[in-house]
Amino acid sequence: MQIINPATEEIITVLNEDTPSALEAKFDILKKAQPAWTEQTLGERISVVEKFSSLLEAKTEELAAILTSEVGKPLQQSRNEINGARARIKWMLANTEKYLADEIMVDEPGLKEVIRYEPLGVICNISAWNYPYLVGVNVFIPALLSGNAVMYKPSEYATLTGLQIEKLLKQAGVPNDVFQIAIGAKETGAALLEMDFNGYFFTGSYRTGKFIYEKVAAKMVPCQLELGGKDPLYVAEDIADVVSTAIGTADGAFYNNGQSCCAVERIYVHEKNYETYLNAFVTEVNSWKTGLPTTDGVYLGALTRKEQLLVLENQVKDALNKGARLLTGGKAVEGKGYYFEPTVLTDVTNDMLVMQEESFGPIIGIMKVHDDTEAIKMMQDTSYGLTASVYTADQAKAEKILAQLDAGSGYWNCCDRVSAALPWSGRKHSGIGATLSHQGLRAFTKPKGYHLRG
Repeated sequence: MQIINPATEEIITVLNEDTPSALEAKFDILKKAQPAWTEQTLGERISVVEKFSSLLEAKTEELAAILTSEVGKPLQQSRNEINGARARIKWMLANTEKYLADEIMVDEPGLKEVIRYEPLGVICNISAWNYPYLVGVNVFIPALLSGNAVMYKPSEYATLTGLQIEKLLKQAGVPNDVFQIAIGAKETGAALLEMDFNGYFFTGSYRTGKFIYEKVAAKMVPCQLELGGKDPLYVAEDIADVVSTAIGTADGAFYNNGQSCCAVERIYVHEKNYETYLNAFVTEVNSWKTGLPTTDGVYLGALTRKEQLLVLENQVKDALNKGARLLTGGKAVEGKGYYFEPTVLTDVTNDMLVMQEESFGPIIGIMKVHDDTEAIKMMQDTSYGLTASVYTADQAKAEKILAQLDAGSGYWNCCDRVSAALPWSGRKHSGIGATLSHQGLRAFTKPKGYHLRG
């Protein structure tokens, strides 16, 4: 399996993919070792994860360079990702004992009723390339803390980072036979679906997630899916600082080259603010520097996957054929590397691909709406349900609008953010289940009710 630098198209290295028999052997190792890991105290497991977080901090520069080399994001954004992962781990460490402790529901003379949270067993974590540290720690950290063994399959586009994660976890004290990494692409993932894991946790596209869900349904084990989004954002009539809103939401759409499931993918602006917003938005986009992700000041590096260039080109072509207007960008950058110009389309309609299908790239469609009612109608017009954002001076109004949208996260005057304290969950084609928050900690456990008489 070739590991290619998307910014230069050079081959970084070549790795051997795991064979099905090698994967079976790793699974057997995990299955045998998991009970002993569970028998360690929660405090001991917490100590190991604390050491892992410290190693991430100590090796940030080295890890960021590896991440940038294989996914193409600017070095500073790689550093930000590692620091963000450490922040999530910090919250988990501070709250694990509280939310995994026994819950005493009834305590009266002669009877105690208790809920105890037991680990699932051996879980399979099929992870993503766009934020391998952030989406990774959402799964393998609470899984390990709650006493599970983990088979971790990094994306084939972020395998070197996956190997670093494995190395640091084991340096921190996770036993060799409690965390195993599966190396490979589609075929490796398919082989994992044939094994008897006690739970599956996937981050990726709706199409792949649907395949996984259908494939493992007969096993009757937990299967959580963190999938894509077509995240809408609405700028209402009463927003005070339209220019600052445009600048901030441009970042929400284009950070990490738009390669984020919660990146803003559709924007609706009240007609009163439309022209001011549009001008400020395009000015901000045109101020960004595109180029080698190792160069200081670069905001847009290379796309991770070459195939996405064609997806974006098709969305632009479809929009223009249906009457959209191109304000900036619109095509792949000539030369080595998988670069695409930051692209802004206006006069868009909701029947265009750019407003319906996940873009996962530096492209946005901006539509003028007459009022809140039209905005709500347009925002609801999607098969996805991950996040939605409303910018308005009125919190009550924002919450009223967000309550009408079938999305897992609602934002008032912010966008494209994730908090470890809140559940990260999708609806409809954006997935099922939740990571993060106390729900994400307990997602890797199975509750048992104890009826204790004495």
